Amino acid sequence: MSALSSLLGLALLLWAIARLALGYPRRDPAFAQLAAREQAFLRAAADAVFPPGGAIPVSGTEAGTLRHVDRYVAALSPRTRVLIRLLFFLFEHATLVFKAPGWDGMRRFSALTPAQRVAVLDAWGRSPLALRRTVFQSLRAVLTMAYFSCPAVLRAMELAPLDFETPVVDADLLYPPIGQPRSAIRFGVADRERPVSQAPLDPHGPLHPAYAEDAR
Repeated sequence: MSALSSLLGLALLLWAIARLALGYPRRDPAFAQLAAREQAFLRAAADAVFPPGGAIPVSGTEAGTLRHVDRYVAALSPRTRVLIRLLFFLFEHATLVFKAPGWDGMRRFSALTPAQRVAVLDAWGRSPLALRRTVFQSLRAVLTMAYFSCPAVLRAMELAPLDFETPVVDADLLYPPIGQPRSAIRFGVADRERPVSQAPLDPHGPLHPAYAEDAR
């Protein structure tokens, strides 16, 4: 009996190792913070929430969601970073409890078909359990923040900012751009007198350089 128990325990351990660590694509070193399993999950989740060929033609992965999330994770405090990683881990393996449709619905999230992934996330968002809905909203917030940081997405929605000159005000002389040192202040007192066009903005005019077609 003890031998059988040992074999079952070993089989369970090997299964857990295979589910948690094996079968993932090679880690992309371009993303410094995200492990291979996190990259696989985020690609699957981003395209489930923002699929190719949707209302906005840019898919979640095409919008550079991983790049934004990688920078976001790097900027978090150590405690919050752990919580975000646990959020990704939970959704990747919660199919053991909240399975996807189909006979193979207990596979990890990134191994499901696109239709199964959509069904899983829809079930989380519509769950009668408030805690489950709240957890889903946390994931959706991370993905949405990353998706709408993409210039191509804002261009498709006609929300990309236009390229126009703004007057220099007193605050521009005192405060640098957000996140930069005081040495980044570019304006002096004389700049307040520079002429600025008063012509109405053309809604179809040129876009801000950071949001133009060739922006990366």
